[in-house]
Amino acid sequence: MRTMGFTKKIIFGLTMAVGLTMTAQANVGGLAWDKAPNNTTDMAALQHGAKLFVNYCLNCHSAAFMRFNRLRDIGLTEQQIKDNLLVTNAKVGDTMKSAIDPQLAKAWFGVNPPDLTVIARSRAGAGGTGADYLYTYMRTFYKDAEKPTGWNNLVFPNVAMPHVLWELQGDRRPVYEAIKEHGHEVQVFKGWEQLKPGTMTPLQYDQAIGDLVSYLQWMGEPSQNTRVRVGVWVLLFLGVFTLIAWRLNAAYWKDIK
Repeated sequence: MRTMGFTKKIIFGLTMAVGLTMTAQANVGGLAWDKAPNNTTDMAALQHGAKLFVNYCLNCHSAAFMRFNRLRDIGLTEQQIKDNLLVTNAKVGDTMKSAIDPQLAKAWFGVNPPDLTVIARSRAGAGGTGADYLYTYMRTFYKDAEKPTGWNNLVFPNVAMPHVLWELQGDRRPVYEAIKEHGHEVQVFKGWEQLKPGTMTPLQYDQAIGDLVSYLQWMGEPSQNTRVRVGVWVLLFLGVFTLIAWRLNAAYWKDIK
């Protein structure tokens, strides 16, 4: 009986510990990531995302493992790439390298902007995929006069990157609500208040960021769609071949059995 009582105490203690741990994780987990649209097979969305990437991201960030001519895989011709996406003296066969001086970038932002070639694959976490993270991150900037760049981010607090798309999104501020939690008053994010409109509506901006994130997903593995498509046919072939081999084996051994 004493052993049973001791076992119950252990189980009760473990249950309480797990509950407290889950509560702590929920409190410090930060903002929940929104689900990013998956447009990696939509050529128009990928082309729009590539345009946004070159115009707004490539000024500071490189994609050193991606060549401009690979954009032919998303339906662009070489002439279209030259006319619309080569804004410097780069050639179609060159990799997507930023023209910014690394020393100047470190002086301005405190750190060199990371390479974005596989950024959508490297940012996956407990909150979702890397695309979910980027989709939420690019939609949660807000003005913060206390920061050197004048901007802050709900997903990445104290981020060194300014909001380069602010003209499209406009100026917003987060709205919080004070609630009681475990006897303490905490601020819970409830939504956004638009202070100054951008050139896009909120829906248009979300769609644009969805296209940009889809392009970043595609850029991380341009052959992914081909790999998946070929993989399906390979599995179908193996299934049919397995059936043929099984029946052939039965025909070879029928006389012996």
